[in-house]
Amino acid sequence: MYPFTTGSFAVRNGWYVAAFRHEIDEALLARTILNQPVVLYRKQDGQAVAVGGRCPHRHFPLGKSCRKGDGIVCGYHGIAFGPDGQCTDIPSQNFTPRSYHIPSYPLVEHGLWAWIWMGDADKADPALLPDLAAIGLTAPGMTARPLFVEHVKGRAQLLNDNLLDLTHLAFLHGSSIGTLDNAATPEEVVKRPGFLGSRRHMRDAEAPPVVAYMGHDLTRIDRVSGMDFHLPGFHAGIDESRFPQGHARSGEAFASSRVYHAVTPETPHSCTYFFAMATTDASAIDIMEEYLRPVIAEDKFATEEIEAMLAVVGEHPEELLLKSDRNAVEGRRMLQAMMDAERVG
Repeated sequence: MYPFTTGSFAVRNGWYVAAFRHEIDEALLARTILNQPVVLYRKQDGQAVAVGGRCPHRHFPLGKSCRKGDGIVCGYHGIAFGPDGQCTDIPSQNFTPRSYHIPSYPLVEHGLWAWIWMGDADKADPALLPDLAAIGLTAPGMTARPLFVEHVKGRAQLLNDNLLDLTHLAFLHGSSIGTLDNAATPEEVVKRPGFLGSRRHMRDAEAPPVVAYMGHDLTRIDRVSGMDFHLPGFHAGIDESRFPQGHARSGEAFASSRVYHAVTPETPHSCTYFFAMATTDASAIDIMEEYLRPVIAEDKFATEEIEAMLAVVGEHPEELLLKSDRNAVEGRRMLQAMMDAERVG
């Protein structure tokens, strides 16, 4: 399916964000991930677990059922399952076959997030998770906070494309965080297995509206903007602003932040979008939470409108690519290669 080859939907053997850690408690949290229903909850000892969200008896959603101890009891016929997915009780009979179970999935709490592995469990290596220091989450003085969880009626790759091509900041977000320099400045790209990074170094650039909003009386700034893609679905963004050449404080940073976008495929035509932020100014997060809410809404709007257009023009539209598409196309190729390798395996 667009923009991948026919039959390719999403990478299975990879870590995806299932939830922010604070979302998971003793209550049952239902999500759909890679076209599979999943239930997340914490056991009585505090450990977070993930199991299948469909009762194999009559397909009742276990996310709409209830907890009993460390397990789940189906709300339809009372069939119980433990946190390992194994059936523990069938009220209508006096035995529980070992074959009667639901899936259980590797789940790791790392940083602000709970990460799930939907593929082959024996390949779920926590070493493949993004390094928290490398993404700036644990840098000295940084304060991080989860901000938004959005259900998006558009395929995950549309959001990945959005985050891999930051030229859109100049136009989709031109009234808030972007300027023409985001599109006109050449991009530096770094690629290695499982990683694709980009940076734009903008000198004496127009200050985006957010600079004035945060109380800085500057019309020109030096700015670094970029995004690091940790395949298959996590993007760590960087934005650093400095006083420009000629200013009395030339070269000194006056704003530094990191933004985190996790894109988790739900169905072939929808996804869940998790947004978090870290900054050296803890008081700024409250301000930026409200300021960025419409920015995230703009990305959601663009994704859903493109999904609606694809429903009209079909799954294989002609696409006239530009020089600025280099990073997004490289990201697509890397994901396609991962899916092809899984298919061969």
